[in-house]
Amino acid sequence: MRAKDNNSKGILLIIIAMTLFAMQDSLIKFIFEKSALYEIFFGRYFVAAVLLFFYIKFKKEKVSLKTYYPFLTLFRVLLHFLAFSAFFISLTYMPLATANALFFSCPFFVSIFAKIFLKEFIGIRRWSAIVFGFIGVFIVLDPNFSDFQYRNLLPVFCAFCYAASMTITKYTSDKDGVYTQLYYFYLIAILLCVLIFIFMGNGQFNKSNFDPTTQFIFREWFSNIEYTWKFILFFGFAASIAFVCIFSAYIVASPSVVSLFEYSLIIMSMIPGYFLFDEIPSTRTFVGVACIMAAGIYIYLREKIRDQYIATETPVRR
Repeated sequence: MRAKDNNSKGILLIIIAMTLFAMQDSLIKFIFEKSALYEIFFGRYFVAAVLLFFYIKFKKEKVSLKTYYPFLTLFRVLLHFLAFSAFFISLTYMPLATANALFFSCPFFVSIFAKIFLKEFIGIRRWSAIVFGFIGVFIVLDPNFSDFQYRNLLPVFCAFCYAASMTITKYTSDKDGVYTQLYYFYLIAILLCVLIFIFMGNGQFNKSNFDPTTQFIFREWFSNIEYTWKFILFFGFAASIAFVCIFSAYIVASPSVVSLFEYSLIIMSMIPGYFLFDEIPSTRTFVGVACIMAAGIYIYLREKIRDQYIATETPVRR
């Protein structure tokens, strides 16, 4: 352990961040029938961008607005935007713990992408753990092939896109600093929201006979702003605080330690799921979650042994 590691503080920061994410997810599930998906995105990104601006001013950080990877940066933000579009949509019909458990297939995809694109070495043990983890995903999905709901794959699709986004982040971080990457992330994400607002923000594609999930996607923006504004404001503050907590945790503590506690998000999600939405995970779900967690933890431990951090230094939620 490095002398500067403060694992207790890092663990506490990670748990705070995961608690905020669990609260955010449960609130999205709570308000989705009165709000629009990309209205939430816009408010969340705008508030977080403003807070980041004042944080940088307070810290007196120097930020370079030059990116050495413009096309990769654009692709990275598009992947992230697509990823959490899929995840937030899945929250409207899927138990909170199940959606988050499936999202934790992300480290498996990160390892695969690191092997393919970053030429990182992955031995037979980690490949076995990846396969075991995907078996856990299969168990959680509980597919009935005669009547399988393909929309249940959305959290896995989110994990895939997010892992690709984080792989690009790792690749571009050699020249683009963290604040440069955040600047372009929020700039492009907000512009995407503006384009979506221009295209369908007036609710022209929404129909009264659509199911609640589809209406969540196409509903008119700000149609219930007197009800939703306080939640959207919370999303922005929660996302910003959670990011600072995660960023700080990975600085003050060993990544191989704090990354393990990101799995607390699954437990945190079960609490509001049970008390607010009467969601009781099945035995099959618990078995699948155990497989996913075991595989992820094993990958982290193998990376620590080999001193080769791929998935470990990639925070699962941002």
